[in-house]
Amino acid sequence: MALIKLQTEHFRNLSSAEPVTFSSSFNLIYGANGSGKTSILEAIGYLGLGRSFRVNRHQAVVRHGQQRFTVFGGLDHGFGNPGPESESYPLAHRLGISRDVAQKETRLRVDGESVRSLSSLAMHLPVSVIDPGVFDVVSGGPGKRRQFLDWAVFHVEPSFAANWQQCQRVTSQRNQMLRNGRIEDSLLRVWDTQYVALSERITEARKAAFEHFRRVFNVLVQELDVNWTQGLKLEFYPGWDIAQSLADVLVRHREQEIRMGHTLYGPNRADIRIRFQGRPVAETFSRGQQKTLVILMKIAQSIVLNDSGKQVSFLIDDINAELDESHRTMLAQKLQDLRCQVFITSIERPDPTSLWQGNPTPDYRMFHVEHGKLKEE
Repeated sequence: MALIKLQTEHFRNLSSAEPVTFSSSFNLIYGANGSGKTSILEAIGYLGLGRSFRVNRHQAVVRHGQQRFTVFGGLDHGFGNPGPESESYPLAHRLGISRDVAQKETRLRVDGESVRSLSSLAMHLPVSVIDPGVFDVVSGGPGKRRQFLDWAVFHVEPSFAANWQQCQRVTSQRNQMLRNGRIEDSLLRVWDTQYVALSERITEARKAAFEHFRRVFNVLVQELDVNWTQGLKLEFYPGWDIAQSLADVLVRHREQEIRMGHTLYGPNRADIRIRFQGRPVAETFSRGQQKTLVILMKIAQSIVLNDSGKQVSFLIDDINAELDESHRTMLAQKLQDLRCQVFITSIERPDPTSLWQGNPTPDYRMFHVEHGKLKEE
């Protein structure tokens, strides 16, 4: 499904005017620094992620002098099916998120009904972000790569979100016992049993999604004429040595976990290990190579969702600053082929002919942003 309507209230510097209608294909957005381009992507991100991809605090996105922001969105029926709402083609879903920062209260709505979990909102709009922070997938810690993998798992495996949330609660209880100093073996064994069962479900879902992703990714890299495709290797690490069962690992490392005061083995330590000729790519790849790698990983991820019947909405912030012409062209063409919805921002007015380099130009809408107001050209 694609986001074809957006309306915000008290969200950063964006104008709280009539809803904006977007294309289900490409949306090109330009304007000066500080005009509100990235804020538009951030608002869309709230509907698909339940949070900002720029900052960790909700307070940062509320307009000065206000205590609540709201974002509303309307989705079509997916993959280019008729867009703007009409009597013949009503919206497939209406999404809403509101946050009162003073009361620390979040309200979520789907099709006019209140929902309790962010997953109930986010499941309808798979949002993939390409901005300066996305390259941490390669250069950052394991948590960034876990987040990258789990985004796909969440959208292709319906039970994953509930299992992961329950596993986090069990991990928290287990950590509390490990910190207490006085360990009741019988009670810890109870938590271990629950933790192992949930870990196995989570790991199986991750492994299945990763294997699908790796097959797609390997096909993509073979299409490139670069000298690093043969030595590149991606492996899924579940969070413990798979030569042993997790239950045995926990028993063998009980004293170590007690000393550290928290859980050291399991799905909370999972990683995608990316190596070139046996060494981490963060140590061997140039910045340009890392950019190419992350773009390919993002494209492969969207193919995995496509194969599951889900349309991805890409948010590409300041494309000219992050990607050179060849990367822009490759990304635009691949996303067009996949029938993704795409939002691209830039300071200067984009030239569609340079994005598609002689290939057929897809349906697109052009918007100019000034002082937080989005106007279609």
